[in-house]
Amino acid sequence: MVGFTIWLTGPSGAGKTTLARALKNRFKEMGYNVEILDGDEIRNTLYPNLGFSKEAREMHNKIVIHMAKLLSRNGVIAIVSLISPYKSVRDYARKEIERFMEVYVYAPLEVRIKRDPKGLYAKALKGEIKGLTGYDGTYEEPENPEVKVDSSKMNVDEEVELIIKKAKDLGYL
Repeated sequence: MVGFTIWLTGPSGAGKTTLARALKNRFKEMGYNVEILDGDEIRNTLYPNLGFSKEAREMHNKIVIHMAKLLSRNGVIAIVSLISPYKSVRDYARKEIERFMEVYVYAPLEVRIKRDPKGLYAKALKGEIKGLTGYDGTYEEPENPEVKVDSSKMNVDEEVELIIKKAKDLGYL
């Protein structure tokens, strides 16, 4: 069985984690080996004091890229749920990981503010944090992702089906 990586990118609150969990469940039902590499979990477990400078984010992203590459080449479907705000880092991931699918998880700012699962937008709106990715911090939208989902208009089952169809079209499934 040949693995591949699904790279879910998008600002906080766009729906990456929800989609990652739904994809994992669906792939398990289909009989595949699958792992979620959640950016927040990896950061909090391995280096909780890293910070969020551009350099720190790039280092964190490169560690996740390496993990996904190892899983993929060993027959696992790696689902990466990571803001990954910089195009250069996502391009690096695409270059490093042989079987790669970028999925842009989009939701308008007002929807992300309403969802606010981590309370980050509330803090940003109060001025308690600065540089929130997708609010007052940099997020470079993907120019040519294999899949774009709008979680404000699609339900998670529709998103999963679209991604699975694309994975089949690419010959990954």
